Amino acid sequence: MYIVPEKEIAALVTRKDNFDAVEQVFASMASKSAYNFPVIREAIGHADALYGFKSGFDRAALNLGLKSGGYWPGNAAKGLTNHQSTVFLFDADTGKCRAVVGGNLLTALRTAAAAAVSVAHLARKDSKVLGMIGAGHQATFQLQAVAEQRDFEKVVAWNRTPEKLASLEKVAKELGLPFESVSLDELGAQADVIVTIVSSQAAILKDGQVKPGTHIACMGTDTKGKQEVEAALVARATVFTDEIAQSISIGEAQHAIADGSLKQADIAEIGAVINGDHPGRRSDDEVTLFDGTGVGLQDLAVASKVVDLAIEKGIAIEVDF
Repeated sequence: MYIVPEKEIAALVTRKDNFDAVEQVFASMASKSAYNFPVIREAIGHADALYGFKSGFDRAALNLGLKSGGYWPGNAAKGLTNHQSTVFLFDADTGKCRAVVGGNLLTALRTAAAAAVSVAHLARKDSKVLGMIGAGHQATFQLQAVAEQRDFEKVVAWNRTPEKLASLEKVAKELGLPFESVSLDELGAQADVIVTIVSSQAAILKDGQVKPGTHIACMGTDTKGKQEVEAALVARATVFTDEIAQSISIGEAQHAIADGSLKQADIAEIGAVINGDHPGRRSDDEVTLFDGTGVGLQDLAVASKVVDLAIEKGIAIEVDF
């Protein structure tokens, strides 16, 4: 069995590695050669923590395993990341544990890669302005990954507390892109691609604020009750997702489904676009929306890539288990 510690991962894997792994697993899901198992997520009644498992099996890549972890709100005071996770990979032929991999950074990387895959396949080719809504820990990963998918000329951003946009401005400057803090009205009027990455219980971005032809990647809604954009905007858009079952129950589509303005049959898997079974964007005026709910197969795909690289570079720790 191999162990790849959290501290080694940043130097091992590139954004292209993550993009390719996530793109491949979305394609496998759409072709029904990969599937996620039911998610377990529970409040454990200690330390205000939420704990759970995401797991699945990709027959094409032979990735079998699970991500175990959750959210400990008191960790920051202890000098630790509030989100804690570990990925366990198993040999699909024997069931033996193949590897244990630190999952904290990988979770951020695979979430950003999912948004990037959606932009690569759904955004207009002439997209020039990238809009960012949210400035938390995940936002910088989103900006780095998505900015590589089009020849953007500018980044505009909004956050409830504008001073927190400094981290995004720093990344934009590193990418050589002008950066501007704007209102939501201004963001929607300018942006050709919008990434939302906030934890919210009420819609932040409204239908009337989004111009025709925009691609939106909604990456923050992964729990029942959460909401980043107005249901009318979801209903107006052509909606794509990682997994339809999660999109309608815990994803951004849940609210439009609940009010009847969107039907399950209206939602397509992003993997179908990757496979060529769905045309994706049909016109320059069409609003497209990716509902990124986050699935266990993403974690397994990027973790497997990390293990291969760690073994190749002699970094993986091998133990008799």
